[in-house]
Amino acid sequence: MNTMMIMKQTTSLARQVLQALLDEVTLSPKPGLVDLRSRGAHTDLNWALMCHSACALQPVFQAMADAGAAIGDDDALRQRIGAIGREGEAVMMAATGGVNTHRGAIWALGLLVTAAAQLQERGDSLAPTAVAARAGALARLTDRSAPGETGNKGQLACRQYQVGGARGQALAGFPHVIEVGLPALRAARARGDNPTTARLNALLAIIASLDDTCVLSRGGVAALLAVQAGAARVLAAGGAGTLAGTEALLALETKMLELHVSPGGAADLLAATLFLDSLAMGEQHGKA
Repeated sequence: MNTMMIMKQTTSLARQVLQALLDEVTLSPKPGLVDLRSRGAHTDLNWALMCHSACALQPVFQAMADAGAAIGDDDALRQRIGAIGREGEAVMMAATGGVNTHRGAIWALGLLVTAAAQLQERGDSLAPTAVAARAGALARLTDRSAPGETGNKGQLACRQYQVGGARGQALAGFPHVIEVGLPALRAARARGDNPTTARLNALLAIIASLDDTCVLSRGGVAALLAVQAGAARVLAAGGAGTLAGTEALLALETKMLELHVSPGGAADLLAATLFLDSLAMGEQHGKA
């Protein structure tokens, strides 16, 4: 494949990552999360800042995709994207004035876009299972320059509550994307939900079963159980597209604001779900 074609493909992948991040933050109404209506349970975030951060990170995801397409050795690739990810965090902090908007997304979507570019360069399928499995294989390689202790809230929550967090999701090949988010998104579409409702139901399905370190770090186990149960109630009531489901969703939002918790881990996995879904849709369109 010539260089021009490779650049065109990696640029397209980076744009799809950006679109997934913008679609996630714009999705409304999301309980406890930043959306078009409000800051959710946050005091330092808003929709405009999240969008600005996502746009600032597009070149970072482009660099990861370029690396995935260009570097054939998996260990060398892992070292390179680890360095790019750390550079990306610095880009994010500079763009936001020191606010963590997308640290988890840089990790998750960075691995996924790298994997997609690598598979695309090889001429392999971009089916979600294939991309997630390849990303998981990269995640399981040691990043020898990564700091052992970051002091990040997610890392501390993983240790305190003995959960896998964002790293555990990646190491396992993103099970909450492949086994929860994507099936929920597709089931919602199949029953006729509009795009917004389908995405909300996918988010709720992820929230209902994810040990979200963002929730744990702010509210502990009791808050996590309350959030999971609230999301499950929305789905049991028919989802975000029904009257009963909407009432349950608003009740969940009220509870999250009372607890001052936000399911940021689930939001990152929703963005990953939307990215892999866009790859699958593009591949299906290409075969049509």
